[in-house]
Amino acid sequence: MPRWKALPEELDPQIREFTGQLRRLVDRSGLSIAAVADRTGYSKTSWERYLNGRLLAPRGAIVALGEVTGTNQAHLNTMWELAERAWSRAEMRHDMTMEAIRITQARAALDEAGGPRGHGRSRPSGAVGTAGPAAGGGGSPSVPAQRGSVPRVPQQPQAGPGAAPGHGLPPAVAFAAGLGGQQPPPTRRDGGGRRTAVIAAVVVGVLLAVTGAVLLIGPDDDSEGAGAAKTPSPTPTTSAPVLPAGVECSGSTCAGQDPEDMGCGGEHVRTLSSATVGTSVIEVRYSETCAAAWARITKAAPGDVVEITAGDAGQNGTADATAAAYTPMVAVKRTADVRACATLASGTQGCTAEASE
Repeated sequence: MPRWKALPEELDPQIREFTGQLRRLVDRSGLSIAAVADRTGYSKTSWERYLNGRLLAPRGAIVALGEVTGTNQAHLNTMWELAERAWSRAEMRHDMTMEAIRITQARAALDEAGGPRGHGRSRPSGAVGTAGPAAGGGGSPSVPAQRGSVPRVPQQPQAGPGAAPGHGLPPAVAFAAGLGGQQPPPTRRDGGGRRTAVIAAVVVGVLLAVTGAVLLIGPDDDSEGAGAAKTPSPTPTTSAPVLPAGVECSGSTCAGQDPEDMGCGGEHVRTLSSATVGTSVIEVRYSETCAAAWARITKAAPGDVVEITAGDAGQNGTADATAAAYTPMVAVKRTADVRACATLASGTQGCTAEASE
């Protein structure tokens, strides 16, 4: 059974050649991956990813491997720089692909939420339009009142130029309401005059009540006539980000999670910044796909503590006998806010420089 797995077909040729060189160095040294991990300070899991082309080894790991295998550091660093550029180009292509997918998803969501609709308000199903004029008269068209609204008072025909003031009301009603008109002639004492006055008072009371209600509610702002229903605006839909296969979280859902368990490592991660504290190396590891970052410490002594901060959020981890450790993730909105710091068991402290956007 071969010692090494076949490298992924989609791997960049420059990265493939560099990974093959790393494999040959390990083969010539006669060391197992566990022994390489123990002597370099990088975990066995990390070296398996480096040597299988799933993750580009950081410069610190390459320097450590060169020391262990007695390889010329200048040549090894040159090959690493070429591979790092190729890896960055591959990440850029991946980012552009993900951006195109997000744009397509956003357009589809907007098209679904903002379907074709008219400029005005649509009438409800079954609504009746304006009716024609009444037979023999020039009255205003009748429209159905909207459910739950105060019915409109039909307009009375306008009085002619020579008519007495009364706003179109019968003379007796107008006179009783104090709106002009003429006092009706005296009637016989058979109760007819009293009935007319009572009817006029009732009509005036109803008109005043309806008018007051209409004034309190306010004028209808529907430009297409009463009874036209308002079409509710659709609620915009927001689609969740599309994550690659194996990635289990993004942004705030990654906070406090293990980056390896959530699939944020491997091809989805890069180093934003690094620093040497004492004899240890700390790095800010960032995954744009997961919108999260974490800190890693290597060449550490048991009890060394590494911490990641992004704004007010922070996580920490403690190195054990493996001489390496990494923190849980924090959500990242601006990469400039992310820093990694270490406090060694010896008391030495240090942090990475601020990362650029």
